[in-house]
Amino acid sequence: MSRHILVTGSGGFVGGHVVAAAGVAGDVRLRLLVRALPSATRPPSSGPPLPAGAPVAYVRGDLTDPASLRGVCDGVDAVVHCAARIGGNARLLRRVNDLGTLALVEEARRAGVERFVHLSTAAVHGRGPFRGVRPGQAPIAPVSDTSRTRAAAERHVLTAGGTVLRPHLVYGAGDRWVVPGVLTLLRALGARPAGRLGRQSMIDAGTLGHVLLSAALVPAVREGRVHFVNHPDPVPGEDLLAAVAETYGLLPEAAPGIPAEAARARLHDHPLARHHLELLAADHWFTDDRVWTDLGCDPGAVFAERFPRYADAYRNPPPDPEPDLDPARGRITSPPSPPPRR
Repeated sequence: MSRHILVTGSGGFVGGHVVAAAGVAGDVRLRLLVRALPSATRPPSSGPPLPAGAPVAYVRGDLTDPASLRGVCDGVDAVVHCAARIGGNARLLRRVNDLGTLALVEEARRAGVERFVHLSTAAVHGRGPFRGVRPGQAPIAPVSDTSRTRAAAERHVLTAGGTVLRPHLVYGAGDRWVVPGVLTLLRALGARPAGRLGRQSMIDAGTLGHVLLSAALVPAVREGRVHFVNHPDPVPGEDLLAAVAETYGLLPEAAPGIPAEAARARLHDHPLARHHLELLAADHWFTDDRVWTDLGCDPGAVFAERFPRYADAYRNPPPDPEPDLDPARGRITSPPSPPPRR
């Protein structure tokens, strides 16, 4: 018997990969929550293409309008909630991330949905550093309106017995935050930061989409659980910088680096580049072996092997989508917003 799954944020980075994973999995019917029903002339998703032949239906709803969500979960077995917002007006952040998630949770509960899976972020823990942190070991300590409202969304989901997945850095086809931010950093500096940088938990979006779908399908998953979902091997920041530099043909490895204090001074007027420098300078390493055993998923190849597969996608990105909610980091995809504080 096929499972019927409602996906929010299907037009964004990670949500699009959930849709693609459903096409591979088979025996899944999708209902995609969209703010405007797609027309014949407008592609419904800026993420991976919809799975050929998979049953897909669209339902209109807006997280900022709880009344519009009435009935969207009727007949659904599970919800995979990827839609979120990062940056911008604090009131709108609360309406989307906090109150919007609460309204969707309540609608799912009213409809008798069996499982609710929520894509969150390790940024709810604050700036760090974090070294080998397991679920429950670090306090929830958000430092921005974005992170505070996403932490509030987590509480609604967990109170209702749902599952929360917290990635740190997500890369891959459709990424408009991690690698573009590192590229901005390298170009603004004109050099690589000297010395060792922090280790970063990372996961590619294809694997993350598969994990989110599995959390909605696997009967053995425990409700009310929080998982960090990242590849078990953290990535040294200097390795991430080197991979991005190689992808874009920047800064030969033999070129001299720039000391940390000089780098910060040079980036005084580059907030996005400075944000990524501070992010990569500290450890953000979260560990959770249970996510792979509980969900029966494989984390796949390490970053050094997997990242080159996306080089062409990064060098030749598709045109910017229309303004919408991007679940990758929840930010507005167009126009760009300033980087949120962790």
